[in-house]
Amino acid sequence: VQLQASGGGLVQAGGSLRLSCAASGRTFSRYGMGWFRQAPGKEREFVAGISWSGSNTYYADSVKGRFTISRDNAKNTVYLQMNSLKPEDTAVYYCAADTTIVVVSTTVPKYWGKGTQVTVSS
Repeated sequence: VQLQASGGGLVQAGGSLRLSCAASGRTFSRYGMGWFRQAPGKEREFVAGISWSGSNTYYADSVKGRFTISRDNAKNTVYLQMNSLKPEDTAVYYCAADTTIVVVSTTVPKYWGKGTQVTVSS
């Protein structure tokens, strides 16, 4: 599966952005999907994950209550709605896929898209 993330940009603290990740292939609904991020000088970290059907979602503690992951299997797309953004959310965000039912913090996804930059100014 090939993944293409979009929707990053520059936003002020407290603002919102929605990231999208379009996937190729006809079996999108059989991939667990997730979003990860990597800030300068830091390791890549899990942000959010979603199961095949979208019925199960998981979040890093740092984004719970502010970010929402969702998917539209008819459009082969997964989304990350980011609200109440903070400067510490600044990072390159990556979308990822795996054949596991759901992507969680311990998953090492098999497929990765190119990242999209999110910058939150204070």
